[in-house]
Amino acid sequence: MHIPPHDNHNKPIVDVDNPTVPLNYFNIVKLTEGQSFDYLVPGYETCIVPATGTVTVHVEGEVYRDIGVREIDVFDGDPEGVYVPTGTKAHFTCRSAEAEVFIAGAKYDQVLKPFEVRTKDLDKVQYGSDETKTHRRIAHILGAGCHDRVGRLLVSELFTVGAGGWSGFPSHKHDTDRKVGDEMIETRHDETYNFRFKPNYGSGVQMLQREDNKPGDAYHIMDGSTICLDKGYHPCAALPGYEMYYFTILGGLSQRSLKQYFQPTHEEQLHTIPGIMDMVAKFK
Repeated sequence: MHIPPHDNHNKPIVDVDNPTVPLNYFNIVKLTEGQSFDYLVPGYETCIVPATGTVTVHVEGEVYRDIGVREIDVFDGDPEGVYVPTGTKAHFTCRSAEAEVFIAGAKYDQVLKPFEVRTKDLDKVQYGSDETKTHRRIAHILGAGCHDRVGRLLVSELFTVGAGGWSGFPSHKHDTDRKVGDEMIETRHDETYNFRFKPNYGSGVQMLQREDNKPGDAYHIMDGSTICLDKGYHPCAALPGYEMYYFTILGGLSQRSLKQYFQPTHEEQLHTIPGIMDMVAKFK
């Protein structure tokens, strides 16, 4: 499902029990200096991540001051965030002239403890190459380093490196929990993206192929587009000459660690893309 760019007026773009991605929650909140926002999402753990600007966050009596270091856009430095436990009230106040704040969520029934993620705490990985048109940089906000502190929520920022290129390739999916013997070879994780481009009039394409080697769908993505992925193989690409970013929310059905199933038709490409297995290992 493609949700075109729009002013959501601080209302959820992907609300609880969304028919396409019921395991995900997503909101974008825009504030000016001194303005505040309160929220509580029953049944979902969440993460507050400023796209731009700086906020101070209050959760469960804890105060996390000056979260967010980017001034211009999402390409202007690394992210920071605050984990908010399931069904817990959060309050944040804009400390900069303006702030645009992502709220990512995943369905989870246990209540854990809040914590902050600073730039030094990020799990980073870079893989691919210019030659294979797959050069990509990832900053995991709730990544492997947070594995024992989070329930089912994975939150990351992904960048195409250079001007144009492919992400999410070799094509993969994660729409069912299945095992071979005792080994889990794929996990059900609903996924939601929000895209940004540099310059912001750039655009790209999100592919979605339900079955291997069968016709699929393609969506024209623009700066601010939201994509909700329930099932199928889903690579995406930026037009030549443009950098692409996407904020990524993954919510697991039965576990937090993501097991991707690579499309059989393109599986051999795993051996041509440098560092891809390091990328796979970070999604847990």
